[in-house]
Amino acid sequence: MSKRDFYDVLGVAKGASADEIKKGYRKKAKELHPDRNADNPNAEAQFKEVNEAYDVLKDENKKAAYDRYGHAAFEGGHGASAGHGGGFSGQGADFSSAFSDVFDDLFGDFMGGGRGGGGRQRATRGSDLRYNLRVSLEEAFSGIQKTINVPTAVQCTACHGTGAEGGAEPVTCPTCSGMGKVRAQQGFFTVERTCPTCSGLGQTIKNPCASCAGTGRLEKDRSLSVNIPAGVETGTRIRLAGEGEAGLRGGPAGDLYIFIEVQEHPIFQRDGAHLFCPVPVSVTAAALGGDIEVPTIDGGRSRVKIPAGSQSGRQMRLRGKGMPMLRGGGSGDMLIELAVETPVNLTSRQKELLKEFDELSKDNNPESSTFFKKVKSFWDGMKS
Repeated sequence: MSKRDFYDVLGVAKGASADEIKKGYRKKAKELHPDRNADNPNAEAQFKEVNEAYDVLKDENKKAAYDRYGHAAFEGGHGASAGHGGGFSGQGADFSSAFSDVFDDLFGDFMGGGRGGGGRQRATRGSDLRYNLRVSLEEAFSGIQKTINVPTAVQCTACHGTGAEGGAEPVTCPTCSGMGKVRAQQGFFTVERTCPTCSGLGQTIKNPCASCAGTGRLEKDRSLSVNIPAGVETGTRIRLAGEGEAGLRGGPAGDLYIFIEVQEHPIFQRDGAHLFCPVPVSVTAAALGGDIEVPTIDGGRSRVKIPAGSQSGRQMRLRGKGMPMLRGGGSGDMLIELAVETPVNLTSRQKELLKEFDELSKDNNPESSTFFKKVKSFWDGMKS
């Protein structure tokens, strides 16, 4: 039975690029793998055919010979004697090598960067740390320097982070020869796994440090002074470079990220750079007008004039009395919002005066009059 054209086997056109050939092989190898085609007795033979085709077409020299002489280039025929010296043999197609190339492309980044990547894992950067810090609104307004205690892994001073007694250098792992991974043949596949001896580091320690048990790090609480700038908000992130977890085997330390949470305030409500301050006022003060004294976030006081006839919800703005902008640019405003308070626990005399006042002020409630006129109009419309 004559062999099929290798380009047809991979489902690509003649003259296809290396990327197109590799994509074609991936697709066919996945489609025809025997484990996925238990009910197809021809799956194994077809899978071998795909691997043989890829083993030839992935190699520039083999591909050039195949393009010129076809299958004869690998059968010791015309093509082999015409300047190729029989250097290629279809009988020896290395299927596991063919798949290994694609395996490296697919999984190399997760195994340490492909072939030889284990060596780069010897010195590993430490992990980043997160610290949640709560501050008061007053502290967020003025800025503050705080001391925090951070539990973290620090470099072992006894071995200088090497993990070896006396600071001796680790030795190359005998199992993986420093690669950090080992390969095992499984049928047509070459599977790479993290080296069980060195855990992917590519190195082992003969005499582990007694202080850190060979890890090169110790668990310890550290005190750090943190500068909290004025204007921080909940969610503000402060990065302290190199203050995270110490690296493995002398690797660089990670970073420490401090996340700010500003606590709620009993008087002020914050909206970005602006502050809201609800202020209760008596019915008399709202009706007659007058001056009130309100607090400001800096601990000071401001006098605010209430116009006569003010209603609940009326706002008055104090410019520049809000929160400072985090990166400069001035400060926000403070908005005073009036809440007209209804008196409670009235005496008999107060009730009499209010009733008398109500009789005398029927024409002094424009909003009530307008509202009830609208209600009457609505009811009349429903009736008609």
